Amino acid sequence: MTISAIRHPIRLFSRFFTTRWTNFWMRCSGLSPFGRIATRFAAWFAPPHKSRVYLANMNPKGYIAASATVYHADLRLGRNVFIDERVVIFQREKGGPVTLGDRVNIFRDTIIETAHGGYVTIGADSGIHPRCQFNAYMAPIVIGSGVMIAPNCAFYPYDHGIAPDRPIREQPLTTKGAITIGDDVWIAVGVVVLGGVRIGNGAVIGAGSVVTHDIPDGAIAVGVPARVVKMRKDLS
Repeated sequence: MTISAIRHPIRLFSRFFTTRWTNFWMRCSGLSPFGRIATRFAAWFAPPHKSRVYLANMNPKGYIAASATVYHADLRLGRNVFIDERVVIFQREKGGPVTLGDRVNIFRDTIIETAHGGYVTIGADSGIHPRCQFNAYMAPIVIGSGVMIAPNCAFYPYDHGIAPDRPIREQPLTTKGAITIGDDVWIAVGVVVLGGVRIGNGAVIGAGSVVTHDIPDGAIAVGVPARVVKMRKDLS
């Protein structure tokens, strides 16, 4: 018997075993202490990073990596949500809910915080890529469905007061209002979005832009501050 003939059934058995192992533990996964342990076991034989998104489809409760930190009393999860390694979902004083729609993917090292009445809503089929920051203080951050957010983006609907008579660290927070992002928006790498801004459906925000004013539906905006340079309908 040749070596290849021996290796073939071994590979088949290994594939069968790892598939059964992963399916079993993903059926037990969830936010409970045991569910978090089950998720760790399920990932033992899974490839890393974005290759693990398929695990979220094995359980309506989705996949929440064992190293993710969930310190939030009002986390509302849709079906088949994927929360990657080292994601932090954090609730401070009077923080509102974090709501993730069906099949939302949040990749590693992203931080979502709510405080002082702010809340975060992310619509179905949206993807948040690594190292993004969502600080919903004073006002909400509402993101539509099918939104693509590239790495290193930041969303801040609040500011610190800057009156000259006292240190900034002692001044109250202020806000110009919610951040609202429509459906099917693409936000490129390194974008900052500030309070009181609406980004319309189907808009594109170029890399490194700072969004301080509304962007209409279907617009392409770039720069600091971001300005509309073209409409997508004019590209055809």
